[in-house]
This record gives sequence, structure tokens and C-alpha cells, in this order.
Amino acid sequence: MQLETFNQLASSQARLILQACVHIPTWVSELIQKRPYSSKEQLYQAADEQAATWQWSEISEALAKHPRIGEKKAAAVLSGKEQQFSQREQAQIETDAVLQLALYQGNLDYEYKFGHIFLIRAAGRSGQQILSELQRRLVNTVEQEQTEVRQQLSEIALFRLNQEIQ
Repeated sequence: MQLETFNQLASSQARLILQACVHIPTWVSELIQKRPYSSKEQLYQAADEQAATWQWSEISEALAKHPRIGEKKAAAVLSGKEQQFSQREQAQIETDAVLQLALYQGNLDYEYKFGHIFLIRAAGRSGQQILSELQRRLVNTVEQEQTEVRQQLSEIALFRLNQEIQ
């Protein structure tokens, strides 16, 4: 979608576009209220600045709507657009049976330790790179991991926004 079109959408339509990027209502509302944007760069800068204000409670709610890494099918509760994003982002992850099992076990260990799914920007990463990051992050403290999750969720949201608004 062109930026000009996004700027002119009804708020309800713009909300659907932005929610497909990330389920954080304050982020969505702020970006809608700041329209119109004079450039894509201005939109992305506003999106990045708003992401820096996310509270852990908002992030936690957004995580509950994300598919696990390695799940080839996104949850049915996601919108069609979110399912498409998830499938494209994880499509490049090549997994043989050993890697698939290691990701599955790593996800279980991670969820047990931190109480939420492992989140990583999958786009542009191989399955082995994701597994290495998962293993590295398992030694994080809760505070360190919350910082990493915030960064990864922000990267995912901005990546999706960049795909959606041309």
C-alpha cells in the first residue's frame, strides 16, 4: 500500500493494517493519530520511537498472539495478513529432523524458564542461526531477556510495516 493511501484510510482500516504488524494498542493508536506522514521515513521513525515506550505488560500480551518459532502454520486466531507475515518470515528456516527437534526442545526450555514463547525476528536467519540465538538467550536473566524480546518484537513490527507501506 502506498503511504498516501495509508494516510487517507479510515482509522478502523488503518488499525487493521497496524495490528497485523504488532498487537500493541498504544503503538497502533499513536501511529494512527500522528497521520498524515510526509514520508515513509517519518512513519518508520514514529513507529520506532513509539516501540521504545512499550511496557512489558503490552509486550506480554502481544507475545500471546505470536506463533512459536519453527511452527510452520501461524495460529488460526491471527488475521489472514498476520498468518501471511508469519509464513513468509519463517519460510526460509530450513529444518531437518534434528534441528526441528532441537528448536522444539529449546522452545520448551525457554518457555519453562521465562514463561512466554521465544521470540526472534526470523526473516533473514537460518534455522541454525535461530537455534544458536535461542541457546544463547537461555542463559539470560529475566531482565536481559525482556530487553531482547522488546528489541526483537520492535524489529518484527518495523519489518512488517516496511512490507505493508511502500
